[in-house]
Amino acid sequence: MRQTVQMDIAVNLVEHYLRLNGYLTLSEYEIQERTRKGNWETVTDVDMVAIRFPGEFVLTEVHDGGQGRQLVIEDKGLMLEPGTVDVIVGEVKQGEAVFNAGLTSHGVLHTVLQRFKWLYSDDLDTVIPELQETGIHRGKSCQGGDIRTRLVAFGRSEELNINTISLTHMINTSMAYLEDFDDIFRGAQFKEPAPGFLHLLAKTGFSVEKTRKS
Repeated sequence: MRQTVQMDIAVNLVEHYLRLNGYLTLSEYEIQERTRKGNWETVTDVDMVAIRFPGEFVLTEVHDGGQGRQLVIEDKGLMLEPGTVDVIVGEVKQGEAVFNAGLTSHGVLHTVLQRFKWLYSDDLDTVIPELQETGIHRGKSCQGGDIRTRLVAFGRSEELNINTISLTHMINTSMAYLEDFDDIFRGAQFKEPAPGFLHLLAKTGFSVEKTRKS
């Protein structure tokens, strides 16, 4: 009998939040490493890898003279920079928003970013040390535009900055989208646990209110 491994609900929430804001995502990406015996084993998994290309993320469009409205989604908490590709390598926690040591190792970051190295004009051996030291690297893309790569911890936090996004912020923002764009989202199918539950709350008129520190 095939066993189904379910995604962590916090990872599911982060993925939903990022996709709502126009990111392409890769979740729970396993990193393989050869052991001394010559076998391969999973040494860690990266909770979230996400890429957002420059420009407005349009939720709906109107074509051929049809009636309707064009909706653009962008959360200011993501601190997007105009004309810049945004690459996120993320750690997701249900507890405090912190990074595991494994995420910031050169081997792990290189394994993740080499899948997208065609985006960079800089060599990854230039990108990664700065990412390890400061949590962010800014450089030029292969097409001459700007690209920002950053480590982001998602979890419980009172801070919202370029390297930290709280669960509270993601829930509040996602709920606001669902409520503001109710006419569009009401008929949508959210089959995964986190967005499905938020969508149900919005459809039934509930609001989410924080009652204690995250």
